[in-house]
Amino acid sequence: MNFSHHIPTRIVFGSGSLQSLHKQKLPGNNALIVISAGKSTRVHGSLDSLLAELNKAHIRFVLFDKILSNPIKQHVMEGAELARISGCDFVIGLGGGSSIDSAKAIAIMATNGGDYWDYIGSGTGKRILLGAKPLPIVAIPTTAGTGTEVDPWTVITNEESIEKIGFGTADTFPALALVDPELMLTVPPLFTAYQGFDALFHSVEGYLCRQATPLSDVYALQSIELVAQHLPTAVHEGQNLAAREGMALASTLAGMVEATSRCISEHSLEHALSAFFPSLPHGAGLIMISKAYYTHFAKYAVCAERMVRMAHALGCPQASTALDFVTALENLQQACGVGTLCMSDYGIKKEDARLYAQNARSAMGHLFEGDPVALSENDCVALYEAAYR
Repeated sequence: MNFSHHIPTRIVFGSGSLQSLHKQKLPGNNALIVISAGKSTRVHGSLDSLLAELNKAHIRFVLFDKILSNPIKQHVMEGAELARISGCDFVIGLGGGSSIDSAKAIAIMATNGGDYWDYIGSGTGKRILLGAKPLPIVAIPTTAGTGTEVDPWTVITNEESIEKIGFGTADTFPALALVDPELMLTVPPLFTAYQGFDALFHSVEGYLCRQATPLSDVYALQSIELVAQHLPTAVHEGQNLAAREGMALASTLAGMVEATSRCISEHSLEHALSAFFPSLPHGAGLIMISKAYYTHFAKYAVCAERMVRMAHALGCPQASTALDFVTALENLQQACGVGTLCMSDYGIKKEDARLYAQNARSAMGHLFEGDPVALSENDCVALYEAAYR
């Protein structure tokens, strides 16, 4: 029962809450706004709404709009340079996990010299400690998936070394998270599903992790239950605000799981795939791996009780075995229209399974330390091969 709990982010949650931004205590006077290279924040009005709020609050701002769906180190360095030359004293991430993760990484490099990879603690990172605190961060998610608005983690790909690695410190928790489900109403069905399963697996992995705590367990089970209740509706009825609110809360709770427990090796295995194939949506990769991955763990009694509890949370009160969780997971994927995703559609090759396994273990091997049962390299190869189609 020994554990620590530290989530310093102030959360403002609720439909229409973006319109309250000008009333919030913001951590600076000159913001770098980080958004994706896509059109959604512009087309659907969230960027205009943010700018109007900043104008009301008399906050200066500059825009950085290059972020990719799998964000890369080059753009972190470019964004940090823009923040420095513009005199920005805080960073706003507006968008999905890629934009908010990039905002955190940019906040780090705006106050620290060298290369971003100097500070990465695994893979080819140089493991140098930060010399200065990052700029404060405000997170405004427009998707329900990563929960990064309330955790310290940022996941960036080094496009030169083909490594996708998470990093963060106590100083990369956002100072403010403004979670407005109305901003999520326009997310297309397929991406709603991908993002929703990302939230689900953050909670599932955090619940199975050896570092789970009594509080992370509470967050995880509630998040899993909310995903089961609301994700199919959010996918098929995108304008259903109640479903979007449920998923927004599920995602934020999943981020709190990330802050108090952590992911296990499913995320390492997926990061290897999307490092090699940047067009692969992270949530889609997790879905592809999931059946083989959790079937493997279902064979071990050490986590069977927890898998049964998660099956109950997914809406299967009659569940009594670990494999019932796998069945419930498959049913949810079918209900959301993502039960037949194929690795081959993204160029992933079955014969390269060992290459992906080696990348997963070298780039983000620390997540394997949380697994309820140890996975060898050969186990990882077998999981990729079992998941392949």
